[in-house]
Amino acid sequence: MAMTWVWTGMVVLSLIFGVFTGNLDAVANAALEGARSAIDLSVSMAGILCLWSGVMEVMNACGLSAGLARAFRPVLRRLLPNACRDEETLAAVSANVSANLLGLGNAATPLGIRAARRMARGCGGVASDELCLLVVLNTASIQLLPATIASVRAAAGCRTPFDILPAVWLASVLSVAAGLLAAKLLSRLGGRRP
Repeated sequence: MAMTWVWTGMVVLSLIFGVFTGNLDAVANAALEGARSAIDLSVSMAGILCLWSGVMEVMNACGLSAGLARAFRPVLRRLLPNACRDEETLAAVSANVSANLLGLGNAATPLGIRAARRMARGCGGVASDELCLLVVLNTASIQLLPATIASVRAAAGCRTPFDILPAVWLASVLSVAAGLLAAKLLSRLGGRRP
């Protein structure tokens, strides 16, 4: 709801300043140009996202994503011991982490929601520390192959959309480390309250 007010305020202010400065035509042209650019970007990204979704389906069919999820299970059992007692929750969390690892945020979201719903059972409406940790892992996920970012860069005309890999790897490792550290620290501080 807050973003509705922000966007409405920006449009209204643009129109007011356009009227007072005599540049209302320029404001209208900028709005139409922005809408055209948004449609062009959306259509070009749709093809690339379909490609990567197809790659993910092929990986699912050949068992590569399941193998990747199995590889993360020992780490997840240490990070989320209570959630990993249930095999279905562990499978959802593992699939979510592996989809995030491949940079497929659109595919990872439903898996993360399923895992969060399973983890939220029995919490009494209050998020557990492990559920908060799952949100941190989703938000600051390590990405080996940032498919979504690469598709945006390719749609914008970049000739080498994957040349950002070292920066993405470094940034994602640092963000996950900082997120895990903050979550663990806040979990311990929250446990000391009366």
